[in-house]
Amino acid sequence: MDINLIDIKQLDALRQLIAGAEHIIVCCHQNPDGDALGSSLALAEYLRLKGKEPTVIVPDKYPDFLQWLPGSERIVRFDKHPEKAAKAFAEADVIFCLDFNRPERVDKMAPLLTDAKAQKVLIDHHPEPAVDSVVTISFPEASSTSELVFRLLWQLGDFGQMNHKIATCIYCGMMTDTGGFTYNSCSPEIYFIVSQLLTMGINKDKIYRNVYHNYSEWRLRLIGFVLYKRLKVFSEKHASYFTLTRDDLRRFHYIKGDAEGLVNMPLQIKGMRLSISLREDTDIENLVWVSLRSVDNFSCTRMAEKYFNGGGHLNASGGRLNCSIEEAEQIARRAIEEMDKE
Repeated sequence: MDINLIDIKQLDALRQLIAGAEHIIVCCHQNPDGDALGSSLALAEYLRLKGKEPTVIVPDKYPDFLQWLPGSERIVRFDKHPEKAAKAFAEADVIFCLDFNRPERVDKMAPLLTDAKAQKVLIDHHPEPAVDSVVTISFPEASSTSELVFRLLWQLGDFGQMNHKIATCIYCGMMTDTGGFTYNSCSPEIYFIVSQLLTMGINKDKIYRNVYHNYSEWRLRLIGFVLYKRLKVFSEKHASYFTLTRDDLRRFHYIKGDAEGLVNMPLQIKGMRLSISLREDTDIENLVWVSLRSVDNFSCTRMAEKYFNGGGHLNASGGRLNCSIEEAEQIARRAIEEMDKE
């Protein structure tokens, strides 16, 4: 099966960049998820096999259920070590930008990225890339950035050098960004890639358990509360939304990652096309994080862009609102009422 996507000229340019670089950064977006971390850690491990010493820098905290990933102990968090991160960006020759399409996606780390003199490489699957990069590997049709990292190593001819750590990180990224291969995952090439990862000796069942069976009891209680008390269903529109207030999060001892996947659950309702999650930020007043999930051809992207200052993919998008949770509810209701116009 032919899984080659990346232009030969880009591959040659990457080889030269890597060979000539002394200081390499691998970075990803704010609130790193499984794909952001999986792709970043996989690429960093590959670069180590090439004799490099890359620094993986993330803007802020990532979920507890991803802290088992190989290489995560090396990660530098910008919010905890801003001076160390700034020094690394200032000294970098090459910066790999993974799983984000615009500098603002790295939040407060953006000035370090945009001001850095290093040459930048973008590897991403979000539409409309806007990073000033010398090499841009952008395929919105890909399931994940981790898939693109695999394709890159494959086309560089280095699949034989791939180790268990790299394979584990790539599989985790692909799995999480497709909801356990339940959306955006109908391409046969995806399962060819999975088959090749399995030859590296990964335990895909254990990876699944590490991610999806690694929560506290409070996470389950939070799910029950959301589905019983907070879920609003609009049957005639085949849509729903739910809210999570700061008080709710405190009540259920929320830690980062506890709300992961909740937005998918209302899609289990027969005929449901759209689910929206509205979650108050735990620290910042009048900041509401928005997640959208859909099925079939309903575009989360257009809705996220129009109503929620966001974007993303056809069936999975996100955004943010600078308002109260009550105002966010009104916006969500309006979006649902007008969804037939999308």
